[in-house]
Amino acid sequence: MRVSSAGTSSYDERMFTLVVVWPQAGKHVRSEERITVAYDRLQTTVQTINGRGGRIQSVIPNIEPIQAGAQATKATSAKAAAGKASPAKASASKGSAKKAEKPNAAKPASKTAAAKAPTKPVTKVDASKAPAKPAHQSVPVNLYKPKTPFVGTVLDNYSLLQEGAIGRVQHITFDLSGGDPHLEYVEGQSIGIIPEGTDAKGKPHKLRLYSIASTRHGDDMAGKTVSLCVRQLEYQNEAGEEIKGVCSTYLCDINPGDKVKITGPVGKEMLLPEDEEANVIMFATGTGIAPMRTYLRRMFEASERDKNGWKFRGKAWLFMGAPKTPNLLYDDDFEKYQEEFPDNFRYTKAISREQKNSKGGRMYIQDRVLEHADEIFSMIEDPKTHVYMCGLRGMEPGIDEAMTAAASSKGLDWAELRPQLKKADRWHVETY
Repeated sequence: MRVSSAGTSSYDERMFTLVVVWPQAGKHVRSEERITVAYDRLQTTVQTINGRGGRIQSVIPNIEPIQAGAQATKATSAKAAAGKASPAKASASKGSAKKAEKPNAAKPASKTAAAKAPTKPVTKVDASKAPAKPAHQSVPVNLYKPKTPFVGTVLDNYSLLQEGAIGRVQHITFDLSGGDPHLEYVEGQSIGIIPEGTDAKGKPHKLRLYSIASTRHGDDMAGKTVSLCVRQLEYQNEAGEEIKGVCSTYLCDINPGDKVKITGPVGKEMLLPEDEEANVIMFATGTGIAPMRTYLRRMFEASERDKNGWKFRGKAWLFMGAPKTPNLLYDDDFEKYQEEFPDNFRYTKAISREQKNSKGGRMYIQDRVLEHADEIFSMIEDPKTHVYMCGLRGMEPGIDEAMTAAASSKGLDWAELRPQLKKADRWHVETY
């Protein structure tokens, strides 16, 4: 939530401008469009754009609040604009977005809030004081490519949701035995999945990338499996037809024994620091919990701690967002870690349809950030603290605005602080 002099604007009144690039049928060029949308429709709009083949280049918080009438008009215009887009392949899996270059981070909210704060010097993050970066050269990358994928076997595929949950989310495990080279990976990386079948043009489907949900040792600790956490994409097109994501549906429907084409691993943005005394703050929504699960298993799972020789002694804090309690993924594991390691792990939930924020609205992760602003920024002041964010791209503006407001309350300028954290390799974002 942004701090303004009027102090009357809420999240639901905020407006954001999405800079979207649309593919042109039969052409190599793309057209750019700016869509203004209200905060409460942001996530739905992002999903619709992705489903229509659009690429969101940036999400820009509007500086001035928009009056109710104008807000409704602009939101309607945004929906209409999205509807005019030529319907590209409607398989907006996480991988479709991640295939592109690293998504632009949402521009920080207006500096107005910071300007209103007491004039204190802005905290500087000295990159030279940060712990040494991971030895990226030792991280396995692209052991298997799209033209020569590894063919894995499905070992397990089960639902992660409890009764009463919304949607469909599966935990899927693949056998990696027999590869030459062996498909190894580390926590924070992704693999590509090439779904069976062909697209509307009769060409083989392209790969989609998914964040790995298991540690380098696999769920069974044998070092020969990899697991994914996959939500089936479902939405309605303009004609009211139900559309299902190509790769997410393929993965959610596969059975033990089925063969799957796998590429990778890829990614160095979300790697966990090697320092056993590092602090880790995590923001996750939905299946964005996948990399966070790998970190927490590596930190706190007894079998992992025994095998990897890496004894985490820092502080880890997970902020998890979900619409309902039955949608909390791996919740029992996280509760167990919090009970067993109360001095090292903290688990904070934001359940939007069940909890209320301080203004009586729905509780989102950004509301929890504001509640714990002092503690969060006290941790960030420690050069050993890393921040990770993973989930739908629509979560970025809310987190960014909350961090802006929280920073301004401490006399800090988040617009200056965040790039410093990024430069120091302490701010890690993967959204889709």
